[in-house]
Amino acid sequence: MSPLLPRTGTRTRPGTRRGTRSVRLALAATAVAVVSALTLSACSGSSDDRGGADATVRVGLVLEPTSLDIRKQSGAALDQVLIDNVYQGLVGRTADGEIRDVLASAHEVSSDGRTYTFTLRKGTTFQDGKPVTAADVVWSLQQVKGDDSYVDSAKLAGVTSITSPSDGVVELRLAEPDSDLLWNLTGRAGLVLEQAATNDLSDSANGTGPFEVSSWKQGDSLTFTRNDDYWGTAPKVGKIVFRYITDPSTAVNAMANGDLDVLNPVDGTLQTQLQGNQDVTLHRGKTTDKYTLAFNDAEAPFTDERVRRAIRQAIDPKALIKAIGGTGVEQGGPIPELDPGYEDLTSIDAYDPDNAKKLLAEAGESDLDLTLTYANVYPAAIGDVLKSQLADVGITLKVQRVDFATWLSQVFQDKDFQLSMVDHVEARDFGIWANPDYYFGYDNPEVQRLYAESIATTSQTEKEQALRKAARIVSEDAAGEWLYTATEITAVREGVTGFPVDGGNSRLDLSKLAVG
Repeated sequence: MSPLLPRTGTRTRPGTRRGTRSVRLALAATAVAVVSALTLSACSGSSDDRGGADATVRVGLVLEPTSLDIRKQSGAALDQVLIDNVYQGLVGRTADGEIRDVLASAHEVSSDGRTYTFTLRKGTTFQDGKPVTAADVVWSLQQVKGDDSYVDSAKLAGVTSITSPSDGVVELRLAEPDSDLLWNLTGRAGLVLEQAATNDLSDSANGTGPFEVSSWKQGDSLTFTRNDDYWGTAPKVGKIVFRYITDPSTAVNAMANGDLDVLNPVDGTLQTQLQGNQDVTLHRGKTTDKYTLAFNDAEAPFTDERVRRAIRQAIDPKALIKAIGGTGVEQGGPIPELDPGYEDLTSIDAYDPDNAKKLLAEAGESDLDLTLTYANVYPAAIGDVLKSQLADVGITLKVQRVDFATWLSQVFQDKDFQLSMVDHVEARDFGIWANPDYYFGYDNPEVQRLYAESIATTSQTEKEQALRKAARIVSEDAAGEWLYTATEITAVREGVTGFPVDGGNSRLDLSKLAVG
């Protein structure tokens, strides 16, 4: 991973059919670069861009991407804004988590669960004007499957062939059924890119969605403009400016002062600063955001189950949730309530500091020094509470808050950590606990067997039963500590509609965004 220089202009893609439009977009991008530098000093835009089809919507977010490469750059920041809006796949997700056809007009699954047939929607195009072909789809999926450096490549591991048996049709064959395949195709594994495109994916995009990436000013903002040639329903706004603000107080002040139209999420401890604002409505939404305290299970002292259980029993989730403003619910295990296989596991290794001390003594670790490394985009209060609670059982905790790029490199990639904390936002991601190469270092063959069983079955009941059993084992093993599932507060300015208020940390489908 190498640092990128700030991007303030628009890259013109070679081969575009829209010469005059490229000039218009380049000029627009220059204007955006100037405007974005002034956004937080101006309380509102002009009447021309504050309403109607050409409105600009200013959205405050926390986690900025370090690259726009949807194939190789890890982290939820890309999924959050690029999928659905810029990039699309054969299928997508509804707000309720159901599968919907997107670039495919229809799909069929064979009775044995081993053949998936997709009929391509007619008239779909990439943002450079080129038509989407079956060859593009086949190439895109083969690229992901064949290159393990691509994010989610493993999710196509069970696919044995990807072909186009006839014009406008794509067929996937599997050696064994995969009950998660359609869901996986709604994410990065299923995105369709243009085979002939030559744009640099690290700082530009050529997708099929309703919006185009027009500029990226790294460290400040990412700007989308409407794709006027979008194959589907035209977007109801002309521009979206994502402002990345890591300091919660600065973000809330920007929302209160009229410098933002949407803020996602609102820090729970600061929500009262917006509750009296008649121009702002606060929405509380459900998420699959799993704030997880990760142990490096492959390294001492976490190779001792007694140490892991002691840490879990030293932590009072209720006190932690209170400290962050009440924006969470207890989880107790690796599967949140909205996902298949959920079971209330909060009674396992529940808060019991006295027993935590006994476990540490039994393990010969009554005077333990540990380091917690987590990204500074998450509240400092989390580290403060954990430090205090672990001190009560004799564990000295050093807290290191680093920038997210450092966390990705040091913790996620190099596995150089003892304890870490991160919000695992993606829905239905239990498979990370069945992957011994994941940064947790957790390796349990029975969990892996049960997870494989949940994938191979074509029965939803059997799938959930296998996941439930596996999740209980993970919790009983104290493989990590699940601090809480987040409840998300989104602030929306009066007149703005169509902004998702559930699961916004993982996906923001802005196709229905409008300003009245």
